[in-house]
Amino acid sequence: MSPYVTDPAAWQESWDRQQEAYLPDREHRFEAMLDAVDAVRDTAPPRLLDLAGGTGTISLRALRRFPDAEVTLVDLDPALLALAAASLGDRATIVTADLGQPGWSAALPHRRYDAVLTATALHWLPAERLAALYAELRDVLRSGGLLVNADHMPEDTLPELTERLLARAQERRAARYAAGAALSWSQWWDQAAQDPVLNPLVQQRHAIYPSGHSPEWTPPVTWHLGALSDAGFAEVGTLWRGGADAAVVGVR
Repeated sequence: MSPYVTDPAAWQESWDRQQEAYLPDREHRFEAMLDAVDAVRDTAPPRLLDLAGGTGTISLRALRRFPDAEVTLVDLDPALLALAAASLGDRATIVTADLGQPGWSAALPHRRYDAVLTATALHWLPAERLAALYAELRDVLRSGGLLVNADHMPEDTLPELTERLLARAQERRAARYAAGAALSWSQWWDQAAQDPVLNPLVQQRHAIYPSGHSPEWTPPVTWHLGALSDAGFAEVGTLWRGGADAAVVGVR
């Protein structure tokens, strides 16, 4: 029996460490995202949509920053959603929906949000679907609300430097794995499958993604800015950058 089966905090810590091996500046991007929310919110509690929210990483940090926020978390992965539900309890509304399908927003509990936040998740969507999703997200934002997407978004004017940055990051990550400082993505899922409660949910996940997610598609930041403009956002720009990653923002 896993000692962590009833301890969502331990699984959250494990997930964070696994993710931080890929994204050493992960907390910096979250802080920038929440700073943007703080800049556009009014006196009412902010209403936030954590898109492809996984274990609730953004939701937990948002509630720490804005304890009275109304938070909705959307994802499709049953194992990650179970961890999110266990960690968030009644502090957030958990929604199961497939962002790959146009009708996903019908499952949301609210028609309008102050902010939509997502990180390191939408690169699983193909170009046409992501462009359409940006337009759908504009429609769930109030006037003046914002969308922030933080992901792998290289700077297309620095191709050689970006390759060097990625190679260095891979070397550091490999060294951490070799030393046992963090689990890799596949190792984390292997660990989850050993948990008697998470195991059936991991099997459900395999049924949803029989060959894994689609191949990663990581266009340069200029593609995202163009897609956000085409989707009808009034202002678009780069909110944050760290190496080959960036957070783009669209304001309705």
